[in-house]
Amino acid sequence: MERKNSMVLGPDADWWRGAVIYQIYPRSFQDHNGDGVGDLAGITERLDHIASLGADAIWISPFFTSPMKDFGYDVSDYCDVDPMFGTLADFDALVARAQGLGLKVMIDLVLSHTSDQHPWFRESRASRTNPRADWYVWADAKGDGTPPNNWLSIFGGSAWQWDARREQYYLHNFLTSQPDLNFHCDAVQEALLDVARFWLARGVNGFRLDTINFYIADKYLRDNPPLPPELRNNTIAPSVNPYNHQLHLFDKNQPENLEFLKKFRAVLNPFNAAAVGEVGDAQRGLEIMAEYTSGGDKVQMCYPFEMLQPARLTAGLLAQTFERMMAVAPDAWPCWAYSNHDVVRHVTRWGLSDQAARSYTALLVCLRGSLCLYQGEELALPEADIAFEDLQDPYGIEFWPEFKGRDGCRTPMVWQSDNESGGFSTGKPWLPVTAPHLGRAVGVQDGDPASMLNHYRRALAFRRAHGVLRHGAMEEVRAEGDLAVFLRSGEAAGEGRIFCAFNLGEGEVSTRLPEGAWVPVGQELGAVAAVQGEVTLGPWGFCLMQQD
Repeated sequence: MERKNSMVLGPDADWWRGAVIYQIYPRSFQDHNGDGVGDLAGITERLDHIASLGADAIWISPFFTSPMKDFGYDVSDYCDVDPMFGTLADFDALVARAQGLGLKVMIDLVLSHTSDQHPWFRESRASRTNPRADWYVWADAKGDGTPPNNWLSIFGGSAWQWDARREQYYLHNFLTSQPDLNFHCDAVQEALLDVARFWLARGVNGFRLDTINFYIADKYLRDNPPLPPELRNNTIAPSVNPYNHQLHLFDKNQPENLEFLKKFRAVLNPFNAAAVGEVGDAQRGLEIMAEYTSGGDKVQMCYPFEMLQPARLTAGLLAQTFERMMAVAPDAWPCWAYSNHDVVRHVTRWGLSDQAARSYTALLVCLRGSLCLYQGEELALPEADIAFEDLQDPYGIEFWPEFKGRDGCRTPMVWQSDNESGGFSTGKPWLPVTAPHLGRAVGVQDGDPASMLNHYRRALAFRRAHGVLRHGAMEEVRAEGDLAVFLRSGEAAGEGRIFCAFNLGEGEVSTRLPEGAWVPVGQELGAVAAVQGEVTLGPWGFCLMQQD
């Protein structure tokens, strides 16, 4: 394992608080060598775009050595770069360039499971007595030969796979080629902490922790109870997936995870590094976020699913989310996102016009928490329509056509409109670039002051200019029909308060400002000013007013 001298990045241990994190899906960002697949050198070429956007950090989805059954989320070597993405030297060059542009670098660690090609699993499955025999979740069959319990895989079917070598089942919450690690084994935890140390020593500033609440399963392997049918619409899986029929009490969300997260935080602290955990739970996501970010000794942020759901974020849903968060997690620090590599892009998912998309962007930068933007979101890219014969995603292939998988949000980034690959590659892209995307390429939007790209740049600049939006408090969020209203308030001198009102609907709405002297801000985003304390907003209009 190659290491570099560790270093502390500086006095700002809270750089993550209120930060805007730009997610890069490396297969689809920029192809440097012309093989049709994005790579690390390609990312380095395009970092100026992210810096010009005004982001604070990048999050790079997995680029580790992998058989790519789940496109890098099945890791076979945590401490090396898959050749399709480049080399460790390419990664070092990327980090140096990013930090030269003032961008922090976060990488995606997949700790809950490995590939079945990982040397750890190959050894573990060889016998019941080898040194790594207990590094994965193994269990005997029931007396009739069926799996140990009723747990289901997110990718369909039982979460248990029979292994003829050991004559036991192993747990896999995802593909059968993604066996789950056994976090009840101390040696597993220490090996994974060593992985984090390896990348911190190479200069990364933090981690996105994939499926953070899946790390530990119930040691007694108890059956999950059924989920009442009326709750099955609020899930992390597509409606056609039987995974939604269970309340996942025992296959994830176990209390022992808190002790591991404390160990992980202790590794982060000397580097002023931060972690954001993906909480894959639709019923208890906010409560889990509270547990995992409490006390200052676990992860700094969590990534709940409330704004990644199929249903459009209405004023009522926004108010309910923050009301619930204040009740169960008042001190938790969320990391909000509308889109990512696992869900339909939000402009399509919510059926947004450009005007509505602009309003939602302004809303996002006004929320308390940190933010994640997914590549292409700043271009208002719609979900790409991918034919079955072009599908790569095993999830989509399994549930087609009722669920088309995740390829529609993973198509290549479009940089220019004058070639069929959008400037992504000189070869044939691994997923097709669709015609609707070419018209929204960076090169098309860059020089147009009225473009969505420049709206995002102005929105991020607005958030950066107002410290109260990055780290201030958020007073009660209330919904008045389609109108969402809240106040952001700061403790630091000069931050004052910002009144925020967003019409998340097609009608006209009105409200009044709180008492006091207010001045309009955010006109560069399209914000409407109040008149004599009265706010009237047309469809998708919003008002931002500041009080010293």
